[in-house]
This record gives sequence, C-alpha cells and structure tokens, in this order.
Amino acid sequence: MGTRLSIVAPADYRLARDVCSYGYFRLAPDRWDVPTQTLHTIFDLADGPARAHIAEAKPGRLNVAFDRVISRLEQREARAKIARMLRLNETEADLAAFHAIDPRWKDSGRGRIFRSPTLFQDVVRTVTSCNVTWPSTVYMNRRLCEVLGRSGAFPREGRLARARAGTLRGRCRVGYRDQRLIDLAKMFVAGVVNEHWLEDPGTPDEAVYKFLLTLPGVGPYAASNIMQLLGRYSRLAIDSELVRHGKSALGFVGDDRQVIRQLHAHYEPFGPHKFRSYWLEMWAGYEARLGPAWQWD
Repeated sequence: MGTRLSIVAPADYRLARDVCSYGYFRLAPDRWDVPTQTLHTIFDLADGPARAHIAEAKPGRLNVAFDRVISRLEQREARAKIARMLRLNETEADLAAFHAIDPRWKDSGRGRIFRSPTLFQDVVRTVTSCNVTWPSTVYMNRRLCEVLGRSGAFPREGRLARARAGTLRGRCRVGYRDQRLIDLAKMFVAGVVNEHWLEDPGTPDEAVYKFLLTLPGVGPYAASNIMQLLGRYSRLAIDSELVRHGKSALGFVGDDRQVIRQLHAHYEPFGPHKFRSYWLEMWAGYEARLGPAWQWD
C-alpha cells in the first residue's frame, strides 16, 4: 500500500465544487472521476512520479492516497502542491470578502478557482490555450505529459527546456508555440521567473502584469489569466469567449472593441475580484447548458 495523507482544508471547502470550477481540471495529468467524485492526478516528486487520488472525507478534511510510499520530504512537497492546486490558502475570510462585493455566489459558496500544482504548469497550460480550440488544448497537454513527462506526469521545467522544437511541434502538436515553450522553460530553470515576488501581496498588480508580458508566448489575455492563477483577480482576461459572453449573456451590442469597453465598465464595480465575478458568470452558463461540472464525463 502507498502513503495516505490527511489534509486540513477551510471549513467551507467542497472538493467537487471547487475542483470542477475551471477548465484546467480536465487537462492531463488531472482527471476528475465522476462515479467516485475524486480527483486523480500524477505528481512528479523528489524520488519520482506518484499517482494520487484526492477525496473529500468530510467538510474541512481531504484524504489523499498515493500508489507508492512517499518519503517525508515528498510528503511536504505533495502537501504544498495540493494546497496550491486546490487554493487551500484562500480562507473563509477571503471568500467572505469576495461575497461581500458579489453576493450572487454566497449561497453556493463559489469563489475558489482550480489551478495547477505549480506556476510553471499553469503558465504552460495558459500558453497552450491561446489562439486554439479547447480540444486542441486538451490534446497538447496530454501529449506533453505522454512525450516529455515521467510516467505521465506533467513535464518538469528542465525536461521541457532540453526538448527539441521539432519534438514539440511534431509529437505534441503545439504548433508555433514550440520554441516559445522551450524558451519559457529555460527562463524558469534560470530563475528569471520569481514566483515569490509574483505572489507577494506587496508586489503591485501592474508590475506583475508587465513582467508576465515579457514571457515567451504570453500576451495580454495570457498575462491576465496567469494573474488570476497567482491569486490576483483584478484584471479581466479578454478573449473571444468573454466577448461572446458580453453579447449573448449581458446583451452588449456593437463591434468587439465596443463590447470590450462595455465589459470593463460592467465589471469595474467588482474591483479586486473582477475575474472571479465574470468567470463564475460564464461557468454558470456552461453548467446551465451541460449540467454541473462535477458530473461532466
């Protein structure tokens, strides 16, 4: 039998609701198992990959089962990765502050948005979601894990940095992103991307945004999306899907530029929680059409 961990979560945390809150929960190596309502994933830990099943034992308590024995060092590493991807650092008080500004989500308790266990994985997933259909994003991430990851885990920065552009283009089908992803990985390996500085509350949002725009493959949409993955919700991530939402759900009219101006004005009252408010609106629209996300097969 492998190692089992018990992890404390905020009392208002609900695994199904809070994992199935953002499309990245459907990207390899993550998989939501509908029958058991558990999250399956693979962590590349200090001594190698380990498969993990994350289940909700009761409100405020999660159980994690690994397929192998993991050392104490790896346990600390795994706890940190799980806390990040599930946003366990966002307390009940944090959610209450959001609900005070946008009370539409108070009864449902929504507010935490799923992300990856590492910033590097979040950035790569964002770059592979730009200028492409969602099925292609799913395919690219699956192939990155299969081709470059150890035992199906997401590839480490060093492995991607050593990859050949031809391998990424030919076997992972990343298209024009091939060299950009390699250069991006090299920046992480070199320590150019300072995650502590990016997440430090003392670092202004504008400084973070400007830095993110310097990363290969990262434009205004990607930078804004990475910001929310860093826990900074003050910017709208403008893409064709948000423009569609503005037209179809909010009734805005005009060309795309006019609609974007209306979107900014509409979400301005939500201040530091703009992204949360618009994203939960769109996610609710998806679920109205497709059913609850935790039941998506």
